[in-house]
Parts: sequence; structure tokens; C-alpha cells
Amino acid sequence: LRESVVWSDIAGSAFAARFNPQGKVFATGELSAFPSQTPISSLLGYFNSNIHKEVMYALSSGMHYSVGYVDKSPYLHSDVPHSRVGEITKICVALSKSDWDAYETSWDFTSSPLLTLDHRAETLEASYTLLRTNWQRMTEEMQRLEEENSRIFIDAYGLHDELFPEVPLEEITLTCNPAYRYGVKGSEEDRETRLRADTTAELISYAVGCMFGRYALEEPGLILANQGETIEDYLERVPEPSFPADDDNVIPMLDGDWFTDDITERFREFLRVAFGEENYEDNLRFVEQALGKDIRKYFLKDFYNDHVRRYKKRPIYWLFSSPKGSFNALVYLHRYNESTLAEMRTDYVIPLTTKLASYVEKLEQDKDASTSAAEAKAIEKELSKLYKQQTELNTFDEKLRHYADQRISLDLDDGVKVNYGKFGD
Repeated sequence: LRESVVWSDIAGSAFAARFNPQGKVFATGELSAFPSQTPISSLLGYFNSNIHKEVMYALSSGMHYSVGYVDKSPYLHSDVPHSRVGEITKICVALSKSDWDAYETSWDFTSSPLLTLDHRAETLEASYTLLRTNWQRMTEEMQRLEEENSRIFIDAYGLHDELFPEVPLEEITLTCNPAYRYGVKGSEEDRETRLRADTTAELISYAVGCMFGRYALEEPGLILANQGETIEDYLERVPEPSFPADDDNVIPMLDGDWFTDDITERFREFLRVAFGEENYEDNLRFVEQALGKDIRKYFLKDFYNDHVRRYKKRPIYWLFSSPKGSFNALVYLHRYNESTLAEMRTDYVIPLTTKLASYVEKLEQDKDASTSAAEAKAIEKELSKLYKQQTELNTFDEKLRHYADQRISLDLDDGVKVNYGKFGD
């Protein structure tokens, strides 16, 4: 549980070390060094210098960085200006942590970086420009410090004619650095397009977290994140939310405005509350241009796939869906209870079936009253689609009732994989 310098035992690239703060454990896949005389910041600086990377490559051919190999690396304790190396590594650690904490998979994530005061502007596009400028500054500062660090060790070892301090941009391992995140095979314009799209998708993910009460605009960090917590627990933490969490922990994700709490409508509301009504249209346009598609289409086609990738196939929002997607609804795992599926059925699936039946009846009347062959053909096509949706919903309702009647309970300590399997397909 002591402070240490850690590195991965097996890697397909150059050696890289990280600072491990006090209170953390390590395993065989993540090896550790505990310096007794050398300042830990100096050892971290040495391990990340170009000299050490070359030594490790010579010893291990760049694939296996065991303790034995690392122990053989020559470290000149007396010839290194420890104070300056310490300053450099502390700044680099701070930059890396700031970068990591900007993503919701970090334990210390507080909010979307687009919502922080440092990056807030009149429009979402202007906010992104400020954020992107800051990310560029962070990347350039990290690159400058890493090169200075390598230069210090090259001077100490007298290897000016053998090694160079330069560090390629794609080796600056910050997620906000598109050259590292996406590689440099494509064009810079392509990387910027991907970064803007991914940052927008991350904002949407945060917005969905606010819909479920996992986050709140008024409070940093996690709000509801423990099994058994309810909307009442949320309101104790956030008594007067500007963007309230969903009451029943079921958010429909459909191809039309069938429910007021549909995920698309709730995201539009989120934009209005978080970034202001006056620039709503411009902000929605920026979101859809960044994603390259309509926001409803993104939710139906891409959101859940993005979520599963973000959480490495261990999703915390679960998608309950009919076979061909006529009905879709998200549920937050941490707020799930034994009555959630029954409420999904009675509050959403059955009402949607009723609404579809009413719409079908109206279209059939419109078809009978139509005097245009083209209009009648269009209505017939829409009716054919609706008939199939009705059949699909009826089948799905039977399956959903089967699981709802079981009143399935979950234990978060069992993990996502075990709990997920309790609901069949």
C-alpha cells in the first residue's frame, strides 16, 4: 500500500511507467518499484526517459518488462538534478490525472469538461473550441516536459551523440491528444473530426447519467451509485434539481415522440437547461453535426454500442429491447429493483401498444377517406409497418411479463456479467 512506480509486465510498445499513489495494491501484471534512497519522482522520471526506453528495448526486445530486466537498468543517482526532475514528473502526473478525470470511467470524474466554468462560453461550439484549445496546451506542455526530462538524463549519462530527447506527438499518452488516441495514419482533419464526435458522445453519456440521477448539474461527481438507492435519496442530495432525474428509472428510446420522457426529448431538455434556451437550436445543430446524424437516430443506432464500448462490455445502463427495436428502454443498473420490469410493462409497453392501435385506426380511416392513389399507397405502406410493430410488441410483452412476474433481484457484488444473464436474451 506504499507509493510506488508501476509498469505493465507485458506490452507491445515502448516501456512506460506510472505513479501509484499510497493506498493502492499491485498484482503480477502490474509490476512495482519501491525506491528506498532515490526520490520516487526521480525514478519515475528516469523510467520514462528516452534512455531507459532504449535500455529496456535492448534487454527485452520491447515485449516483456519483468522485474529482472528493470533491475538491470543502470541508474546514476548522484549525477541527476533530483529537484528539477521531481518538478517535471509532478506536473506530468497532474496533467495526466486531469486528462484521465475528464472521462466518466475515472473514479474522480465530476462533470463533463464542456460544462466546467473554465470552458463555458455562449454556445456549445464555442465551449468546445475553448476546451480543445486547453487540450492542445496540455499536450504541448506534456511534450515539452517529457523532452526536457529526457534531455536531463541524456546530459547526466553523457549520451548526447547517441540519443535524442525528442518525443513524437503520438507518444504523448493523453486521451485528449488525438494523435495518440487515434494514431497518425489518417489526416489531422480526420482526427479532429473524430475527437469532436467522441467528445460530443461523452457529453451525451453524461446527460443520460443526469437523466438517471447518477449525476446532477448542481453537484459534482456521483449522486446515485449504490444498490437500493431511490429517487428520494437523489432529492436529499439535490433538493431542487434544474434537470430532475427520471422518477421510475425507465427511459424509453423510441423512433417517435410517444412519451414525454423519451430519451431524445429528455436530451433536448438537457441542452436547454445546461446551455440555455436562447442558443438551443445552435447547440443542437452543433451536436448533430459533430455526430454526423440526427440525435434520435444516434440514440437508436449508436448510443448503446458506445456505452458498451465505454464500459468494456460491462454496461451500467441496460437496454431492454424488442427483437426488431419497436420498443427500447434503458434502465440504470444501480437503481433497478424487483418491480422495475413490471413498471416498464404497465407504464410503457402496454400504453405504447394502445397508442399504436389508435394510430392504426386513424390511418385506416384516412385510407378509406383518401381520394388520391398515391396518398392511399403511402398510408398502406405505413400501416404495413405498424401491423408488424404491433405483432412484435405483443410477443415482447409476453416475454417481458414472464420476467416481470419472476420479480428478479440483483446483487451488484455479483458483477454485471452474472446479473445480465438473469434476463435471458
